Amino acid sequence: MEKPWEQQGLTEEEYKLIKELIKKEPNEVELGIFGALWSEHCSYKSSRKHLRKFPTKAPWVVQGPGENAGVVEVDENVWVAFKIESHNHPSFIEPFHGAATGVGGIIRDILSMGARPIALTNSLRFGDIRKDSKSRELNKGVVKGIGGYGNPVGIPTVGGDTFYEDSYVTNPLVNAFCLGVIPAGKMKRARATRPGQVLFLIGSQTGRDGIKGAVMASAQFGEDTEEKRPNVQIGDPFFGKKLIEAIWEVLTEKPEAIVGMQDLGAGGLAGSASELASKSGLGVELYLENVPLREEGMTPYEILLSESQERMLIVTEEEFVPYLEKVAQKWHLACGVVGKTTEGNRFKAYYKGELVADLPVSAIVDQAPVYDRPHREPEYLKEVKNFDQNTLPEVDIKEALLKVVSSPNVASKKWIYEQYDYQVGTNTVYTPGGDAAVIRLKWKLRPEIYTEKGIAISNDGNGRIVYLDPYKGGKWVVAEACRNVACVGAKPLAITDNLNFGNPERPEIMYQLVKAIEGM
Repeated sequence: MEKPWEQQGLTEEEYKLIKELIKKEPNEVELGIFGALWSEHCSYKSSRKHLRKFPTKAPWVVQGPGENAGVVEVDENVWVAFKIESHNHPSFIEPFHGAATGVGGIIRDILSMGARPIALTNSLRFGDIRKDSKSRELNKGVVKGIGGYGNPVGIPTVGGDTFYEDSYVTNPLVNAFCLGVIPAGKMKRARATRPGQVLFLIGSQTGRDGIKGAVMASAQFGEDTEEKRPNVQIGDPFFGKKLIEAIWEVLTEKPEAIVGMQDLGAGGLAGSASELASKSGLGVELYLENVPLREEGMTPYEILLSESQERMLIVTEEEFVPYLEKVAQKWHLACGVVGKTTEGNRFKAYYKGELVADLPVSAIVDQAPVYDRPHREPEYLKEVKNFDQNTLPEVDIKEALLKVVSSPNVASKKWIYEQYDYQVGTNTVYTPGGDAAVIRLKWKLRPEIYTEKGIAISNDGNGRIVYLDPYKGGKWVVAEACRNVACVGAKPLAITDNLNFGNPERPEIMYQLVKAIEGM
């Protein structure tokens, strides 16, 4: 029988550290919060040490790592926010909903920066669909999920990168990218500015879907995969669209009503509120009875850790609450004042007057262990390095050509991207099928904001080359993406990474990750 901490994806050593940090035995709710926030998915506890090796500063970089998305300057009038995220495990369990909520989540990350989302792309990996029926069904379901969210929400899916390989049969990769436009100087961050500010929740009602989603996303899949279906979030693109328009109405009509924003993703309200408090250097109090619910009998644990989609946490002043409630009512969105910022370093959650969680913010967010995991060169790389190409057998050129052109990796992906609306918004200059997408930064909402520039976007990855030489493969991928952008006449400006690797507790896998990062 699993121990309580094991049920939350924590090790016994991590559980001991938690007790040292909080100086008590955590209750069920508190342990659930640590399970979500200390998961690999949220804390980057195995990769953080190495991710710091990336160059992140340049004169045109407005916001680097540490916020919901990166932001760069296009010109004196316009900034763009962009980010890519994976939704691999949920998409394997529920292809349609896993992919759809991956798109919805990345859209909200961009929206939370004060940006208007204007373009989506994706990077997908599946098993060989010619011989594996499960991979075919996953491919179809994921593509339907991406289109099923992006199309109704009105954001064009302008490009992608799809590859088929036997190694992805049991673990498909589903990565979603979003880009948004910000009027220069109008960016929002996930933070408050002082104690006493109000936490205003707006969007969809909260249900039981997605509980332990962050823990599941950090786990290694096994025979119990089917049992994890309740951990997969369910998205609603029409609620997503209403949330975008409501937030954008506030940003354009009364931007001072939003001090900061944080979307509710991994870890739900607990993750959103604690991360916001940590970035602000403040504490937070939550009043869970004020969270709009769509299911009866939900416990404080479920309310705090639900990963129901289409929700945003706004930091505001008390005086703007009636205005925000009016906007929410106009767009038929649920809303409520669910907490406030406080002095100090405490995360406190109350339910009908009862204190159900009381933890140091720093322990939840900042003191998760950072591992320097051992890494060693895999044995197979020695064989790769000693391989002599002269030992390859002679091949019939006609047969080789037929094999290449019949491969789904070489064949047209038109059947995929034709399921996406890549012209909605009428800003797509270069459509899918080329080296890179090109989006016109047309700006109609504010007459004073204008630019004649466009943005080129390319999604690239090459698992085969990274497998054969992780360091050179990392370099190759960056160079390929830059070449694709250059081929449409654009200047490479910035990259965002989304590294999909195996279990970091295996030294040979950790080696691949470390060397790929160093190569990039």
